[in-house]
Amino acid sequence: MHIATLDQRPDLVSALWDMPTAWPEFMLHDPISNLYYGLAVQEWPEYILVAEDPDEPGRLVAKAHSVPFMLPEGDELPLDGWDGALRRALQARVAGVKPNLVSAIEIAVRPDRQGTGLSAIMLAAMRDNAARLGFSDLVAPVRPNGAKDPDEPMTSYAYRTRADGLPVDPWLRVHVRAGGVIEKIAPRSMVIPGTCAEWREWTGLPFDTTGPVHVPKALTPVHNDAEHDWAVYVEPNVWIRHRTGA
Repeated sequence: MHIATLDQRPDLVSALWDMPTAWPEFMLHDPISNLYYGLAVQEWPEYILVAEDPDEPGRLVAKAHSVPFMLPEGDELPLDGWDGALRRALQARVAGVKPNLVSAIEIAVRPDRQGTGLSAIMLAAMRDNAARLGFSDLVAPVRPNGAKDPDEPMTSYAYRTRADGLPVDPWLRVHVRAGGVIEKIAPRSMVIPGTCAEWREWTGLPFDTTGPVHVPKALTPVHNDAEHDWAVYVEPNVWIRHRTGA
């Protein structure tokens, strides 16, 4: 398998967008996400990694997105996590500010290749790419997708460990095994608003009663206001820091 940056392999742009992923439909409707992914290949191709299927040239088995942003010296990683990293990356690009930190945005493995260790390989490649670009740290607002109880606070779940001391969450465990350190919780890492009709379309659930709605694969309940015809999902993530050695 060959891993390259998108600026090294611009011929794989179409394959990048065509690669299927396991993201639930509602996760594809974050307004900040929709802004970023439309600009990514033009603005940050050197921060996007593509892994070509060795048996099917031109088809991807995995991809990884990251962005550079500016975090003022002494500031903690932002509470708005994933959305915040993207906003700061866009602000730095528009203002011409030199970034000092790289944030992971997505590591996705083709569904038929999940469970084969590709996520750890792509994480290592992302860390190495950040070092190549001159950054001493790679941070990641990690989505602990092993969480099953949306009512359990992330401040509790993120720090649960197995007998061997590693996190119970599989994705957090990949990061910690790779040398990452859990730094803090980002309580409003991704915010996805929509009308009740939009949420019905995204999930197949009725969204006809005001109150919390448990949506499959959501890490917290979606807050639904049927009388005012809106619902919003606020997802917590976990900031993990990796030293790159640069």
